[in-house]
Amino acid sequence: MRKIALGIVSALVGGAMLVSGAGAASATKTDTQLKIRDITPNPVVVKAGAETTAYFDIGASSDVQKVELSVAPADNGFRTMRTKDVKDLEGWRFAIGFNENDPDGKWKATAVAFDSAGKELAKDEAFFAVEIHKGKADTAIWNFRADPYKVRKGKSIYFSGRLVVNDDGWEGVRGEKVNIYHRANGSSAWKWVASDWTGRGGKFYAQAKAYRSGTFRAVYAGDDELEPAKSRTDYVKVYGPWWRR
Repeated sequence: MRKIALGIVSALVGGAMLVSGAGAASATKTDTQLKIRDITPNPVVVKAGAETTAYFDIGASSDVQKVELSVAPADNGFRTMRTKDVKDLEGWRFAIGFNENDPDGKWKATAVAFDSAGKELAKDEAFFAVEIHKGKADTAIWNFRADPYKVRKGKSIYFSGRLVVNDDGWEGVRGEKVNIYHRANGSSAWKWVASDWTGRGGKFYAQAKAYRSGTFRAVYAGDDELEPAKSRTDYVKVYGPWWRR
């Protein structure tokens, strides 16, 4: 009988342990869920003198009582902007304005979830891009020359100069086409005579046959990012076989 009684007690204890374990499992809360679901637009394109609003849509589980969002350039943790907390029935939505004074490039958004006591429950991060279009950069053509200043008709005139861009300081711009134009004495029309593509340091070189005395200048047409530019003019005297120095 003692063995039977001990067996019954053991079974009861084992049963109690099983019931206790099941009860603990049913009482366990689901993990807090927090997700930056969407960033629109991405990239955030900002035009010169304007502001673009980006919208951040965040999803969270029912135990979350508060969400804070911060954004900062991915390579610069010192600049941080916070939005006002906004909550709706399905989640949280934030709006942040960007302008041309904001850093261009990769940004990071960080969402943090809190409970009713202010305890941090979860965090999520997402990356997005900001493209700042500050308008076209100023350009100039430096040191334009047409040599020699006197040349026999039919011989070559040699042109040189340098195309530069103001990108926080003047520097040469490579791989751009520069055209050379000529305005003959007594004419008001400029006619194309030569072209070259800028090389290292923005330098360009070209040549053309000499036919009439007149003025030359170099012209850069510009592109989507660079303003057009014109050089100073340079005069060349063209003489025939009868002309003597």
